Amino acid sequence: MNYKLLSKAIVLIAPLLYAEKIVAQKGLPPGKDVSASVNTSFPEHIDFSESLLKNLKVPQGFKVAIAATSLGKPRMMAISDDGTLYVTRRDAGDILMLKDLDNDGRYETLKTAWGNFADVHGIAIHDGMLYGCSSTHLKRAKINPDGSLTDTVTLLKDLPEGAQHNNRVIAFGADGKLYMTVGSSCNDCGETNPEHATMLVMNANGSDRRIFARGLRNTIGFDWQPQTKQIWGCDNGTDWRGDEIPPEELNQISEGKNYGWPQVFGKQQPDYTREEPPGQSLAEFAKTTEPSVMEFPAHSAPIDFRFMTAAKTFPKDYQDDALVCWHGSWNRKNPEGYKVQRIIFENGRPTKVEDFFSGFLSADGKSRFGRPAGLVFAKNGTLFISDDENGVIYSVTHP
Repeated sequence: MNYKLLSKAIVLIAPLLYAEKIVAQKGLPPGKDVSASVNTSFPEHIDFSESLLKNLKVPQGFKVAIAATSLGKPRMMAISDDGTLYVTRRDAGDILMLKDLDNDGRYETLKTAWGNFADVHGIAIHDGMLYGCSSTHLKRAKINPDGSLTDTVTLLKDLPEGAQHNNRVIAFGADGKLYMTVGSSCNDCGETNPEHATMLVMNANGSDRRIFARGLRNTIGFDWQPQTKQIWGCDNGTDWRGDEIPPEELNQISEGKNYGWPQVFGKQQPDYTREEPPGQSLAEFAKTTEPSVMEFPAHSAPIDFRFMTAAKTFPKDYQDDALVCWHGSWNRKNPEGYKVQRIIFENGRPTKVEDFFSGFLSADGKSRFGRPAGLVFAKNGTLFISDDENGVIYSVTHP
């Protein structure tokens, strides 16, 4: 299958266009006209073949291999201590179970571990249980010795409707609490459900749910920095503002903080296409929000985000650093993303970024053969990366 979409639109955003929303939110127009040149450019898709493996690039000393193929659209992953790999498929509505029976690095068996789980995306293993999360439901199942799942139970069924961003992600902190990101229902609206565009925290059984942080448009992946134990995650910025605005953000996510969306992006930059918050100007409100710590090219689309704490066979200087999957842009003239990058941390703070797993996007930006989505480390230190476009899971190892 090959396709290519290329278009361009000039968007003029005038305050009066938001009159209906302003009345509903009791804010005021920002008093500025804002124009944006919006490009839609999707690199041509190339079907996967194993010959393309040679195009992928990793740092010297690392090795890339194929762990599994023909999986449809694999997204997030979790792996048990015995190496059983669980993979969510949001579009198919199931969780797959893969096993490498001969320990050769390639999964030979594939079974549906959990079917009829509509739009399941987030996944985590905790205390012998597998947790799965869709846009509205949080469920749990017991992991049996053979990897199969039984004793399934629904813990929550009243999470906010997914709408535009239904990619819930879950992870357990050292405190035993379950953390969950809930994306916005829209591109840049004023939400009516306070749990949209947030990170939530709750007990392992789903009880005592509360908002941990807000103003996060769509922070899909997040993790705890091993030195400081602080939560970090990359947020997807608003669309339809042009090729370069707003940037994708790396945020240090703290309890009780507001990260600004939809009125603010980046380092406390007001979005003048939005109405003024009630009782204050956009500039005044921006000063009350948390600024991003690092920015990346707009529309690169961060998906999973993990620190390399479990990368036991990687060089030692990698293990306090993070990896982020850039799913790839569709709305900028020169495509960005389609790779995994290493975010280097020093003394608990990010300092620079470098490519770690790349080569999906052609040098001229006109074609690509994959879109990285999920990351997980096995107990032996092997890194697995899912590609939800061509149905492949790759392994990255270091001798």
